[in-house]
Amino acid sequence: MDLKLKLALWHKVAKRQKRPDRLNKNAKPRIRPPLIELIDEERRIVESPSRYGYYFAGTLMRMAKGSAPYGPDSVSLKILVSIPVLLMALPVLAQQQSDWRDPSPHRVQFVTVEEGVKVEVLDWGGKGRPVVLLTGSGNTAHIYDEFAPKLGVFCHPYAITRRGYGNSSRPRSGYTQARLAEDVLRVLDQLNLAHPVLVGHSMAGEELTRLASDHPDRFAGLVYLDAVSDPTDFPGSSPAYMGLFNKLPQERKSDSQASASDRKSFQAYREWQMRAGKAPFPESELRNMYAMNPDGSVGDYKASTPAVHQAVGAGDQRRDYSLIKVPILATFSWSCSEKITTPYICIERPHHNPQYAAKPPYQPKNADERAAIEAFDDATLAYVNRWNKNLLAAPGGVRLVDIPGADHYAFISNEEDVERELRVFLKRLQ
Repeated sequence: MDLKLKLALWHKVAKRQKRPDRLNKNAKPRIRPPLIELIDEERRIVESPSRYGYYFAGTLMRMAKGSAPYGPDSVSLKILVSIPVLLMALPVLAQQQSDWRDPSPHRVQFVTVEEGVKVEVLDWGGKGRPVVLLTGSGNTAHIYDEFAPKLGVFCHPYAITRRGYGNSSRPRSGYTQARLAEDVLRVLDQLNLAHPVLVGHSMAGEELTRLASDHPDRFAGLVYLDAVSDPTDFPGSSPAYMGLFNKLPQERKSDSQASASDRKSFQAYREWQMRAGKAPFPESELRNMYAMNPDGSVGDYKASTPAVHQAVGAGDQRRDYSLIKVPILATFSWSCSEKITTPYICIERPHHNPQYAAKPPYQPKNADERAAIEAFDDATLAYVNRWNKNLLAAPGGVRLVDIPGADHYAFISNEEDVERELRVFLKRLQ
């Protein structure tokens, strides 16, 4: 099978070295880490794997490179040189920004969840039960801008940008699991959403678990989109697992990077995502995640700060589903392998988004490479089996679905499959 290393190892290793993730690619780390950001350019900070774990999409890490704090490549010198150019380009940049409009048919509102703290809430309208979409770390609610409108015929979708990200407030504190979960409750209360279904992608699985455990009567059901990893049972902290990773062929540990041409515009960047075998983000999400340079090209990540990212990644807790009494739908992607040890549903004919074409699996060149890949895949699947087994212990019942070939963002790469599963799940709740 292809490397779907849905286990973002870099964050756990970095956190052990007390190193914040570098959201600014020009920032100099406080120490020289052995591993740097694992994920491709657009997802460099998108997932905080210590809060997620299941990130198998893509590649793994490159060796870290230090950056000189002074000299012609230093940030301070670049800023001084760039100021006159930036001032001349401001009218053009302002025009480019004003010409673009978010095409997603949502209403935007800001809900106060704590004194001085507001979170962005998107409302697409619709009929039926309210469905509240929560994002993975690093994303904003606009990651659902193309998926959510398709749900309105059978439910009423909302999405929340958690504090510290995007257009929501960025207070200095309030990033514990309990506080983030409380923010969701405040939104539900103020919007009068009774017995919604919560849908969580990636690290949002923690918020889902906390909310349904502490408030069992508030929710009708939970949907975990590739979001059931246990941060306390994490492969990146295992020397044996890392040893297997290091034995992989280099081609399995590398990934294509966006060129300057690929970053010349947000549309060009999205097109590069398609060519590179990645789930293409809505342009609105890219614009919320990345700054626009004066020439209209894609700039640095802007959706959050290193301090917020580090705070969100702290306070890991063991996943405990034993108190969840409502039904659960959970999706993952492991090609319906015969080595999956838990009961699950296999989507034998997945429907991939025409804009998404997964990279073909790497073909080992010899017996040694084949053995290294198999050993690593088996070790990875052992974690997946444990996580799924833990989830299946939830007393409210679990439908566990494998979507072969899906990206970590399955609601983009396989939106038809996810939409169908969600529709059936909601119908069974009636």
